[in-house]
Amino acid sequence: MATQLKPQSVKDSVSPEEWAIRTDLAAAYRLVALYGWDDIIFTHLSARVPGPEHHFLINPYNLMFEEITASSLVKIDVEGHPVMETPYVTNAAGFTIHSALHMARDDAHAVMHVHTKAGQAVAAQAAGLMPITQTAMLVHDQVTYHEYEGVATDLEERERLVEDIGTKNAMILRNHGTLAVGKTVAECFLTLYFLERACEAQVMALTAGLDGLYNPPQGTPEKVTGQAGAGLGVVANMLAWPALLRKLDRLDPSFRD
Repeated sequence: MATQLKPQSVKDSVSPEEWAIRTDLAAAYRLVALYGWDDIIFTHLSARVPGPEHHFLINPYNLMFEEITASSLVKIDVEGHPVMETPYVTNAAGFTIHSALHMARDDAHAVMHVHTKAGQAVAAQAAGLMPITQTAMLVHDQVTYHEYEGVATDLEERERLVEDIGTKNAMILRNHGTLAVGKTVAECFLTLYFLERACEAQVMALTAGLDGLYNPPQGTPEKVTGQAGAGLGVVANMLAWPALLRKLDRLDPSFRD
C-alpha cells in the first residue's frame, strides 16, 4: 500500500518570514485540491522567498496537492536547482513558467497555474473570457493571453510569457489552462478563484449557445472592473484568506507541518 511521505520539518531551518509564506502556499495547494482544480500532480503554484536571491517555493512533483505541507515545498533558484536539501524533484514545465514571472516582475510574489476543465475549455474558445457574469467582470480587465507552444519545457518561452502578461495579474494560456499572479499568496489565490469561477459559469452559460446569452447593459463591465480594482488586496488578505485558513484548519491542519 502506498503511504504518504512525511517530510522532516524545516521550520527551524528557515526564517519566520519564509515559514509564513510556506504555510500560505501549502494552504493554497490544499485549497486547489479542495475545489477540484488539481490535475493529479501536473500543475503548480509557487511563491517567492524574501531576499535578493529570487529563490522561490514550488511543489514536490511526486505529491498530490492534498499531501503538500509547508515543509515539503521545494526551494529552488532561478536555474531550477534546489537550494536546500530535499528528497523531492520538481516539474520542469513548472520551473519554466514560474521562474519567468518571478524573475521579471518584482510584484509577482505568488504565481498559480492550473488545468481545470472549465479553464481549458475557455482557453480553447476563440472569444476567450467574456464579461457575461459579475465574476468575469471582476477580472476581465486583468486577463491577457499566451499562445500555446507545447509543454512548457523550452526556456526560451519565458520571454514570451513575460511579454504577454505585461502588468496584468491573470492569464489564459491558450489550449492549456489559467494562471494568476499576486503580491501575496492570498491575492493570487483570490484572482485565480474569480478567474476559475468565471470560466465555469461561461462554459455552463454557453450550453444555451451564443444567441441565448444575455449581455449586461453597456458600460457595466467597465464599472464592475473599476469597483473591483481598489478592494482586492483588502478583501483577499484581510477577509477571504483568514476565512479560508480557518476552513482548512477545521478540515485538516496538517498543511502547517
